[in-house]
Parts: sequence; structure tokens; C-alpha cells
Amino acid sequence: MAVYRKDKPLIVQHDFCILAEARHPEMEKVRAGLAAFAELVKSPDNIHTYRMSSLSLWNAAASGMTSEEVVAFLEEHAKFGVPAAVKQDIVRYIERYGLVRLERLGDELLLISDDLQVIKEMVSFKSLRSYGVVQTDARTLRFSPQYRGLLKQELIKLGFPVEDLAGYSQGEALPIRLRAGAGEQASFELRDYQRTAVDSFYREGSLQGGSGVLVLPCGAGKTVIGIAAMGKLSCATLILTTNSTSVKQWKREILSKTDLTEDMVGEYTGTVKEVRPVTIATYQILTYRKSKNGPFVHIDLFNKRDWGLIVYDEVHLLPAPVFRMTADIQATRRLGLTATLIREDGREEDVFSLVGPKRYEMPWKTLETQGWIASVACIELRVPLPPQEMESYRMAGERERIRIASDNSAKLKVAEALLRRHRGEQILLIGQYLDQLEELARRTGAPMISGEMAHEKREALYKAFRCGELSVLIVSKVANFAVDLPDAAVAIQISGSFGSRQEEAQRLGRILRPKSGDNKAYFYSLVSSDTKEQEFAMNRQLFLIEQGYSYRSLDTQADPEYADLIIAAGDHSGAAADKSERCREAVGP
Repeated sequence: MAVYRKDKPLIVQHDFCILAEARHPEMEKVRAGLAAFAELVKSPDNIHTYRMSSLSLWNAAASGMTSEEVVAFLEEHAKFGVPAAVKQDIVRYIERYGLVRLERLGDELLLISDDLQVIKEMVSFKSLRSYGVVQTDARTLRFSPQYRGLLKQELIKLGFPVEDLAGYSQGEALPIRLRAGAGEQASFELRDYQRTAVDSFYREGSLQGGSGVLVLPCGAGKTVIGIAAMGKLSCATLILTTNSTSVKQWKREILSKTDLTEDMVGEYTGTVKEVRPVTIATYQILTYRKSKNGPFVHIDLFNKRDWGLIVYDEVHLLPAPVFRMTADIQATRRLGLTATLIREDGREEDVFSLVGPKRYEMPWKTLETQGWIASVACIELRVPLPPQEMESYRMAGERERIRIASDNSAKLKVAEALLRRHRGEQILLIGQYLDQLEELARRTGAPMISGEMAHEKREALYKAFRCGELSVLIVSKVANFAVDLPDAAVAIQISGSFGSRQEEAQRLGRILRPKSGDNKAYFYSLVSSDTKEQEFAMNRQLFLIEQGYSYRSLDTQADPEYADLIIAAGDHSGAAADKSERCREAVGP
């Protein structure tokens, strides 16, 4: 019988779940260890629930963690020890990664395993026969290179995460040197963790390197890491990212941090179609088609040059058509960059198979402790629905309830009070619904950015905010991803998309850049109390709690510290008019 150790924070259950005492003094240290091989699934106040899975353990194995390390960590921190069956399963899953290797022999690819039983098992799978898999000896299967990606996808579904050692084509040579100069385009130095991330992907150019995902917080310099990887490989590179704003940011960073010239870096978007040695495109343009069932007009960009590297920015947003194309280009090196491996569509296994496994992850709180990102206070403000709106909420159907809760008119008053509280700081107001944001813009005088706004106008507003001419900016979900606003110190989330954990992480990321002075930022989430939105908010917070952030959940009517957010909401002290005037001066009519 296991010895009970009251002072330990974890209970490891037979079903692969781990219960953690959220308020335990060792929890900060333990949380970082758990995140390497388990996922947070529930986070009530006192007990958090983590779950290990085959994929979480395979990602741990791919990033260099051993089964001995996982078991030792759990045994060190578990109250009742680790059930023998759980230990056995941890070993079994982790040892599965690399049990089947993919290697090249001339023009053919081989699936090799030193476990003869595994080869027999794979031969028995009918689903593999359509890929032309043929057994050549007791430990080897042969198949055509055209099925490299599809076969890896199929095998992971069957419980065999393949270690791909078949190598990559060199691609078109392109010497890329990191800039060493002076003045505006000065040399830059990679931080230690950035260098480690690049090395984890590159692996000294060996067959073990060349594909995989690097997981780092927003503001940690993922663009710089991508550029450093380009410098290591010195080859033609295709960069895929989320929107035109991000395309511009990548180009700016590449030109400022490398010796590449303007004519060597192309943009491929809805308005510009440049195919150059380094080309930056949006996911939207690659998935564009003229009709619902028509062909993807620009998907052949993958074949327009002999790319040696493809960078998938925000890889957790990779759309299905790009997955399909990625399955066909497995001989090209692939680098995924993201703040979270969580996908709302559940296709994490496809990222693992087609882009590559997790090679490196840097915990958010570690970077915060080291001062590389801001220290953030996360505060959920629960705002009651006004009586008439609550009556409408109770009478409405499920989807309409969500909209009514999100549109809570009292939130506008709370947002205005927060603007007064943080007057003088750089503030982002973020929301899901355009009419709600337009009303907020009307009331505050702050400009609003949405996907409908012309790109040039959008860029002008971002620029005005970056240089301090604007202190308040209202943004729709178009600003969730890859928008560089380094001085933003306060984010007020007025509404969100259901229970999206990835969105919560990305929105927090907008304020994580280091700040002068106390290096502190504030992330407010306004939630209609006693509604469906409050349930969604609990799910949205899971990712941030997993990263070590603690949410303070406060009732705006009951908590003395925040009572002014309701009481002072009617006091229009001139702040809105003042901000409105500055906005007009910065951006123009």
C-alpha cells in the first residue's frame, strides 16, 4: 500500500488524471513540470485537474523527456505514489515515440522497427495497404515517398508516432546573415532561450532536426527565432502567417535583422503577389477560392520556388487545405511557431505528424520571472445583466443567450470606468461583436479596428498607437494574432468567442512585451455573472492557469476595490473627449 504524504500536492489517479492542490506552496514549481507532459482540463479554485494523453507524452518524448523523468517527477510530488499501471502506461507511450522510424533508401522510403511484433502489427492494418506498403524483411516496410505525410497521419491514429529520419531537400540556396551594423539597423543578440529554441529545431543539421514546433509566449520573440532558423539553413523560405499586418511585421523584422535586401523579400497577399527568395504569405490567400467547391487559386505557391524551409506562424491556426498541402511536401523542412499547441478543432495530432512534434517549450512564468515579458495581473470582472436584459436572457434560446450575455450593456460602463482608472497608459479594448465595439467607440471617442477597415488605415492606427500618439485602441478579433503593439499595458476583453483557450492566450499576448518601470500589465475580462458566459470564461482561463497565471474573479457590485467601476461609470469626466481629440490628431479624418 502506498505511503500517504500529506505535504505533497498531487494525487495521480488510475485514469491518467492528476489532481493538484492549487494553493499548495510548491504548486508554482510543480505546475511548470506538469505542463511538459500533461494538459490542464479543469481549474476550480482549490483542485486543478490535469490529464496525460498519448499525444502529450509523445510531445514530451520528442522534446527530449524520458519516461524515467516523468515517473520520477510524479513520484516526487504525489501524496499516494503513482499507480503501477500508470507507470507502465507512461513507459509504454513514451517508448512508442521512435519505435517506428522513417528512413530513406534511394528513391524509396522505409518504415523500420527493431520490434518485429510492431512490423507484424502494421502489416495487418488494412488502412496502410492503400499507401503501397510492402514488407521487405522482418523489420522493414517499403512505400512510395509521395505518401510520406499521409502515412504518418494514418500511423499516429493507429498509435504509432513515427520518428521521421528521411531527411530533407536542401532547397534553393540563399545566404542569410544576421545583421551586424550600427545605427537604426544595429546588430542584435539572441537571448539564451531563443538560441536554445533554434538549436532544438536545427539539431546541428542532423536528420533528427528540420521539422517541429517551438512553443513560446507572445512577446518572447518568435519572429526573431524564425529569422535565426532561416540564418542557420540559408535557403529560400516561405513564411505563412495570419494576416497582412503580420506579413508587414515579418518583412520589417527580416530587413532590420538580416542582410537581405528589399528586392529579396516578397509579400503574397490579397493585394500584392510577389514570389521572391523569401516570400511571406497569409493563410487566407492560400485558402482562397472563387466558389465553395472551386480549386484553391493560390495553393501552388508551395511549388513556385524550391523552398528549403516553410515557417508556419501561429501553427495552431493552420487551416485544413494547408494541412493537405503540407502532407505533400514532407521533404521540405518545416518550422511551426505558436504560443499554444491547443487547437479548437482538435487537430493537434495532425500538427504533430505533418509539421512536426514539439521540439521546445518555454513556460510563460519563467520568462516573466526573468523579466523578458511583463508581469500580468489577470482580473475577471463579473458584471450583472441589467434587469430587462436578464429577463430577455431567461426567455432566449441557447445561442441567443450567449449573445445577450456578451452584449451586456453594463459592460460598457465598466469599460469606461477602467479607462479612467488606467488613464495615461496604453490600453486595448478587445471584443467579438462589431456593433458592441462600435458603440464603445462612439461612447469613448477611441478609434476602432475591424477586418472591414482598409489595410492602410489599420496600419496607420497601429503605428499611431505604437508611437504613443494614441493611448486607446478598440480592436476586434482581427488583432488577436501577430500584431506588434509593444507598449500596450492594459487589455480589456469585453467579449470573446465562446470558450476559446487559444484566443485567451493570444489576447493576453498583446500586452506581454516588457514595460519600462515596474514591468507590469493588466488583463481584464468582463463577464456577465450568472450566465453561460461565466461558464465559458472558466474554460478560457484554463490555458493561462496552466501557465501559472492566477485569475482574480471579482464582482463589480460586491468587491470594495472595484466598486468604482459601477459607481463611477456615469461620471463622464472628459477623459473620452480628450482621447477622441488625440485620436483625430494622430490618425486624421
